[in-house]
Order: sequence, then C-alpha cells, then structure tokens
Amino acid sequence: MLNETKEILKSYYGIDDNTLKFSDEVLEDISDQFENIKRVREYNQYKVLKAMQECRLSDNHFNWTTGYGYNDIGREKVEEIYSKVFGCEDSIVRPIIVNGTHALTLCLQGILRPGDELLSVTSKPYDTLEGVIGIREEKGSLKEFGVTYSQVDFLSSGDIDFDGIKEKINDKTKMVFIQRSKGYSWRKSLTISDIEKVVKFVKNIKEDVIVMVDNCYGEFIETKEPTEVGVDIMAGSLIKNPGGGLALTGGYIAGRKDLIELISYRLTTPGIGKECGLTFGTTRNVLQGFFMAPYIVSQALMGAIFCARSFEKLGYEVLPKFDDKRCDIIQIVKLNNEEEVIAFCQGTQSAAPVDSYVKPVPWAMPGYDSEVIMAAGAFVQGSSIELSSDAPIKPPYNVYFQGGLTFDHSKMGTLKAIEYIKKLGQ
Repeated sequence: MLNETKEILKSYYGIDDNTLKFSDEVLEDISDQFENIKRVREYNQYKVLKAMQECRLSDNHFNWTTGYGYNDIGREKVEEIYSKVFGCEDSIVRPIIVNGTHALTLCLQGILRPGDELLSVTSKPYDTLEGVIGIREEKGSLKEFGVTYSQVDFLSSGDIDFDGIKEKINDKTKMVFIQRSKGYSWRKSLTISDIEKVVKFVKNIKEDVIVMVDNCYGEFIETKEPTEVGVDIMAGSLIKNPGGGLALTGGYIAGRKDLIELISYRLTTPGIGKECGLTFGTTRNVLQGFFMAPYIVSQALMGAIFCARSFEKLGYEVLPKFDDKRCDIIQIVKLNNEEEVIAFCQGTQSAAPVDSYVKPVPWAMPGYDSEVIMAAGAFVQGSSIELSSDAPIKPPYNVYFQGGLTFDHSKMGTLKAIEYIKKLGQ
C-alpha cells in the first residue's frame, strides 16, 4: 500500500494503524482465492463480447422510440443478446419491470393456473415472494387464484432433500421453484451443478414439470447460467449483477420461448405480449452495463471474500467462509446484537460515494416481517451490485453484505464497518 494511500485512510477515513495492518494480513490470506475469480471473469467477458458481435450490435440500437414502442430495434437487440448469453430461446428485458420480485411474479402469474401447484425445493422463498404466493396473506396472491403451494426444506446438512422432493411431486405439480441465492437465510447458495442435479432429478420423475430459478445475485458467478443446464425459466434484476452498475432500473426473464410468450401476456396483455413496450432510452445503459457485468461481479466477489476473511479473523461466524466456493455475491456475517448490526450498516454507509453523511436506521419496510436496516449509498437507488449491506432486525442478527463496483470500494466498506463496531466498545 502506498504511503499516500495510508495517509488518506488514516487522516480522512479515520482508519487506525492496527486496522490497516489487519487489512494487509487479510489480503495476504485471500490472494489465492482471487485467481479463479479472474479466470471466470475472463471467460464471461468474452462470452458477452461474442454475443454482442454475433448479434451485430450497432449504435443505432441505442436510439429512442415513442408511443407503443412497435419495432423498437434496441429492445429487440437487448433481448436477443440476453438470450444468446444465457443460452436460451427467448427473453424479456424491460425497464418497466420494477425489481427482481416483479420479474419473478410475472413468471409465476404468467405460467401457473388455478389448480396448479408450485413446489419450492429450496425451502421458503425470499420474504417478498411470500405475499405473491400466499404464504403470507396478501390481496392478489396466487393462493387467491387457486394455485396451491408446497415446499421441501433443506436437510440439516444444508443440502437439497431429494427424497423429500420425490415425495412431494404429484399430478398437480406444475412448477418446481429453485432460489439460487441464500436470501435472508443462513444456508449455502446453490452452484450450477446443484441446479443441474435438481433439474435432472425432477424431470426424471415428471418430464413436463417446469423448473424455474430465481437467479438474483447469481449471474456471471460461474461460466454457465441455469438456463444452460436445463432450467426452463429464470428471472433477475438489472440493478443487481447483470446491470453492471449502469442499468438505471429493470428486470429480465429468460428461458423457453413458449413460456416467455405466456409471461409476456402477463407483462402487457394477451395478444400483444412482447410486441409493445418502450425502453425509454435505456438501451445503451442496459447493454453497456451487461458488457461490464462480468468484471463488476468479479470485483463484488473479491470484496465479499475480503469481508468474510476479515470478520472470521475477528471471531465472527460467516457464510460462506472466505475459501468456500462462491455461488452468489452475498456475504453473511453473524453479529452479536442489534447494536452491532446497526453499526455495521452505518459503517458501510459512511464508505459510500452517495449519501455518505446519512445514518441508516431500522424501519418497517414493506414485504418484511420485521424492521430492516439498509445501507446503500448508490448511484442507482437500491442497486445491489453497488456496495450495500442490510439486515432484518431480529435474532440471529445476520447482516448481508454485497456488491461493490470496485474491489477497493468494497474493501473500504468492510474496514468502515469494522471501525464502527469497534467504537461500540469504547
């Protein structure tokens, strides 16, 4: 580290000599972990570049259209490129999809019909989907429309319960749902290999069952995506991994063409589907972000590993551990109490380029069963590929750290979180 760097870290950011020395020790511990990340990044970068070249992307595709958006060549090109990169037949990539939960909801509502059953094989889905499904009572849920729900919990080892899946699949099972990322759960996230095993297993039991994956936080972590190993449909958010920090909003859905058609009728209206819908001049941001995504994701992964090793060395339990295989960009740190959770998030916020002077506090966020604190000083509001940390304010006091457009910034977020927690004991 340059002396000038140390000086700015000490004089401006208030990071003391002990923490700086600690940071250097952590970097030594984790350097070997970065090599595989770089190899995956390089492959995915060329994969995206190849797709853009093969699809003959031109600056003409960055132009605006108005009104209904018929013949929006930019929109069509974005969806062509996404389909090619994700190795699937078709996709929907739109700024009018407000978040990942919306993208997932469109899939569920577009495909499932009264009398169908949705089977989650990765325990209970992420909190915001509970109301969509009807696990938590909400108006307009799938439950209200006669779609039933069942789930298979993970084994005590954290592995998928294949025997449990076999018992639960029945004639009504229309869709098997897989959540790739851990969400607000203390569990392993799923590798592409894990997902492929589930696909083969359930298709062997019921050939026509539809396998859907919540791919949020998982894009470009490995050299393949779920749709390249037999998954029928998947969805995610553009302000997470695939947006590369440049997409202003939006979500994507990718998979089988017949399923995309059904979902498009829920997106707009039956008979119109994908044929309408403005991109509002976002095409360049979406595609440039997609081009940058493999690199940005690699930076976030490196930051997550730095956070994991730092808090491991400080005696905290973390998941995944610094040398575990990574399946998403999320790092969980199990803290001791509510005060440490708040301090961690306020420390992360203080490292932000935007709203660094703001102190996040817990609040009753819609869709959650407890107060939640979120630190997110981002250029794009709510962007999870930018540095952020968040946590439900309830035992076991897990905080979820993710993102970072650069490794250096992500590292700073960890160092400031450490400093804020240290101050609690003073």
